[in-house]
Amino acid sequence: MAERALVVKLGGELLEESDRLAIAVAALKTIAAAGPLVVVHGGGKEIDAALKAAGIEKRQVDGLRVTDDATLEVVVAVLAGAVNTRFVAALNIAGVPAVGLTGADASCGLAATAPPHHAVDGRVVDLGRVGVPESGADMRLLHTLTAERFVPVIACIGLGRDGRLLNVNADTFAGHLAARLRARRLVIAGTTPGVLDGAGTTIPALGADGIARLVNEGTATAGMIAKLRACEQALAAGVDDVVIVDGRTAETLAAAAASSVPAAATRLVAHTLVAQAFRPAGGQP
Repeated sequence: MAERALVVKLGGELLEESDRLAIAVAALKTIAAAGPLVVVHGGGKEIDAALKAAGIEKRQVDGLRVTDDATLEVVVAVLAGAVNTRFVAALNIAGVPAVGLTGADASCGLAATAPPHHAVDGRVVDLGRVGVPESGADMRLLHTLTAERFVPVIACIGLGRDGRLLNVNADTFAGHLAARLRARRLVIAGTTPGVLDGAGTTIPALGADGIARLVNEGTATAGMIAKLRACEQALAAGVDDVVIVDGRTAETLAAAAASSVPAAATRLVAHTLVAQAFRPAGGQP
């Protein structure tokens, strides 16, 4: 039986500066040496900067980018061009056999146009050229690459059945891939040490009911809502667990991919009972 892959999603903030990029590359080199790996990345801040330079207004709701045609052109140029190419080049120079992709490659990111979004504040918002991953997405290319220990590095751009490109939230994209690949774990790395409670303290473990409570009570921030929804999808499809972690140190990011989990991280599981029984690495009962 083929070894189950690990899916790692890196926020664009971990790839923008050369020192942070070097940290991410070092961690991924360690992770890739241990088993099959698929990487998904965003690039939000670089997209924001490019939009500002082009005189295009940034619009978001619940952490999702409202995307018109002009915005999509910028998103594709930044993600598939600048960020993905720079990231893949750094990985290969470090000895990681990375392959740069988007969701358009081999239809691995087949997506449908997102329906109107019902925001937490009650608004109904047309997201425009935003995609929602489809179950018919073709995973064969990713299976082939990971079987040969190549590392697919995928920019979160979806492909509509009409051939048009779509902007897919990176967390949503990663959750979908983890679900379709039946990944052993999904790691979502950014600059926040896990999921925070109302007091700003990292929650060590969450079950499905805890995820719903954070969203419904308004405790989760706009950006975290998309992450939590992606976690729900992955867990419901059979991914063992999800770890949300601060990826600004190579050791912490690499540890999040191992069987244990850093103390300053949140592990999400399908059932509350499992979450309560979990003890973070280095933590106390």
